[in-house]
Amino acid sequence: MIVTTTNTLEGKQIVAYYGVVSGEAILGTNIFRDFFASIRDIVGGRSGSYERALREAKQTAMQEMLDAAQALGANAVVGVDIDYETISIGEGGGMMMVATSGTAVRYTE
Repeated sequence: MIVTTTNTLEGKQIVAYYGVVSGEAILGTNIFRDFFASIRDIVGGRSGSYERALREAKQTAMQEMLDAAQALGANAVVGVDIDYETISIGEGGGMMMVATSGTAVRYTE
């Protein structure tokens, strides 16, 4: 399945639009990962644990969106947007959310 942030598929003709499809992934963060990430923020460097969690959440959200498109009969998703958000839950807790959306379409060569 073709996935693109553009609204067209160069060299291909979009013959059907199935509407907006989306995927969401929300991952909880734990206090230990938060603690070590804050230490890295103080001394500099990258937080590998957050990066891995964000990559995993993005893959999950993208796959959910693609599954929804395929269920509609689409063979591509155009105009894809990826949003990242953090959600605070009291002291020492929080969640990370990745949301993807796009338009499910069918194209021909």
